[in-house]
Amino acid sequence: MKIDFNKNPDNLVPAIIQDAQTKNVLMLGYMNQEALEVTQKTQKVTFYSRTKQRLWTKGEESGNFLNLVDIKVDCDNDTLLVTVNPIGPTCHTGTDTCWGDKNVQDYGFLSALEEIITSRKNDMENPDSYVASLFRKGINKIAQKVGEEAVETVIEAKDDNEELFLNESADLLFHYLILLQAKGYTLDDIAQVLQKRH
Repeated sequence: MKIDFNKNPDNLVPAIIQDAQTKNVLMLGYMNQEALEVTQKTQKVTFYSRTKQRLWTKGEESGNFLNLVDIKVDCDNDTLLVTVNPIGPTCHTGTDTCWGDKNVQDYGFLSALEEIITSRKNDMENPDSYVASLFRKGINKIAQKVGEEAVETVIEAKDDNEELFLNESADLLFHYLILLQAKGYTLDDIAQVLQKRH
């Protein structure tokens, strides 16, 4: 790994810190050659603090260390992407990231869909909501719907109509997300089980 520390007059390069699991950006710090070497040796992310004018290991006071997973250098050899497993919040203010965001796994549209399902579960008496009506009917009805959609998906998988197969697959996933919430779980819980198996 070739890093151009001489590109900036202070011999520092930006180090973007990213959670290895969630892929969220946690913070930005700066490293010089010595900070990089200490990070690689200790496996705890160490920066050069421009304020303190010395090396600074994240977590040395708080215990909220950034355990090193990997370091990559960008195409210009002057910026680092440091993937980590964080211990506790990253920001000195106590938040997960230095932008105040929660460091949670985001599955894009599926996470947004889970939020909608949660809102329907919390507003179960809404007469205009199909999802709320399923929650009102209870776990047996929700589980039955998952079973029905699974059978329909299998039937369409055996045919050649790709559009019907994709629509039944979407119905299955949608009802499965409802079932997960009915049982008190989320997609992230399932992802964690799969990760442990991997």
